Amino acid sequence: MIPLRDAYPTRKRSVITYLLILANVLVFFLELSASNLDDFINQYALIAIRVKLFEPSSLWPFLTFQFLHGGLLHLLSNMWFLKIFGDNVEDRFGHFKFLFFYLFCGVIAGLSQYIFLMNSTVPMIGASGSVAGILGAYFVFFPHHRIETLIPVFGFWRIIELPASFMLFYWFITQLLAGVGSLAMPEVGGVAFMAHAGGFLAGWAIARKLRLTHQ
Repeated sequence: MIPLRDAYPTRKRSVITYLLILANVLVFFLELSASNLDDFINQYALIAIRVKLFEPSSLWPFLTFQFLHGGLLHLLSNMWFLKIFGDNVEDRFGHFKFLFFYLFCGVIAGLSQYIFLMNSTVPMIGASGSVAGILGAYFVFFPHHRIETLIPVFGFWRIIELPASFMLFYWFITQLLAGVGSLAMPEVGGVAFMAHAGGFLAGWAIARKLRLTHQ
């Protein structure tokens, strides 16, 4: 299930969304140009076993890991979701609040993965936890928006419109179930599903609180 387009225009230019995309792309080029990629990743990735909650110097990776990616497809998929869903959420929050919201959801995503896998030595990287927070907020703010989505139907790909509430709820449940399953193999590298679920719930909770306070 791949979202293709959200046809709902915003009132303001999505400045922060585009700047975040640019920042992620620039960091990816820094990765590619690093003299030793493994050292670069190990320095800035979130590695749970290195975290000491009462040592501030060990907590910076909760921010820096959000801008690293494991390959071009990893980068493109995250930036694609950020572009489709980020503009409307930024429009609702406002530029600077949206930036803090994005980074905060990424931190919560990292903590969600860390809580379950504190002794893991596998580097955690990627913007997907932050983007998941945007999806959670979109679920609250725009549940009735229609999303053009590419889905497989009997072995063929079809483009259909789906309600945002259905698509995002389905996405969240798949991430949560996959995350629970991944806990049985903590040292196997792959997707940080619990980070996705945690980021989504953080975004959902913040957006719900914001919506209730403005009613």
